[in-house]
Amino acid sequence: MLREFCAENLRGIPEAIEAGAGRIELCDDLSVGGVTPSTQVMRDAVTMAHERGAKVMVMVRPRGGDFLYGEDELRLMESAIDAARGRGADGVVFGCVKEGRLDLEATKRLARASQGLDMTFHMAFDEVDEALQPKALRQLGEMGFSRVLTHGGPLSKPIDACLPHLEELAAAAREHIAIMPGGGVTWQNCARICERLGVEEVHGTRIVAW
Repeated sequence: MLREFCAENLRGIPEAIEAGAGRIELCDDLSVGGVTPSTQVMRDAVTMAHERGAKVMVMVRPRGGDFLYGEDELRLMESAIDAARGRGADGVVFGCVKEGRLDLEATKRLARASQGLDMTFHMAFDEVDEALQPKALRQLGEMGFSRVLTHGGPLSKPIDACLPHLEELAAAAREHIAIMPGGGVTWQNCARICERLGVEEVHGTRIVAW
């Protein structure tokens, strides 16, 4: 089981890795769900994590709110991807959704900009209409994404209430892409959730204890 620790800037990174986190999702401002951190934070986090044998995925999100981005914002996101690559990050995390479905044009554009980097499609996935999610999983796998971070429903629902839908997603994703549950997944329940869903990666701010 790989535990991905969601870090707000550099806070808690050494402690999380020492406690068993194998990968860091690096963000700024978790009060809005995470946005792109500064380039200096990227550089320092990569050094800190790589020295301890962990990988770093950089959040690429120019603002809080929805996941429909205009041209200026997409350019900012492309610049953030280049910055993450230049600072030695292992991958990037982003998501684009338009009117309840994947924003295919924007997602493909950013995926092209991310060539050579690992890619996670973040919890914007939960804004995709449930009926369209199996197809979206296939499309994301075809674009080269390694995984989808999902709660399996609105964050207002506890993770246990979302497990039935997460099971459906895991089954639909199995030959295309990995499902990484998050949002209420902790060091206390992650093993149980992984076993039930048949997944190997989990995500959270409390995914390890120290």
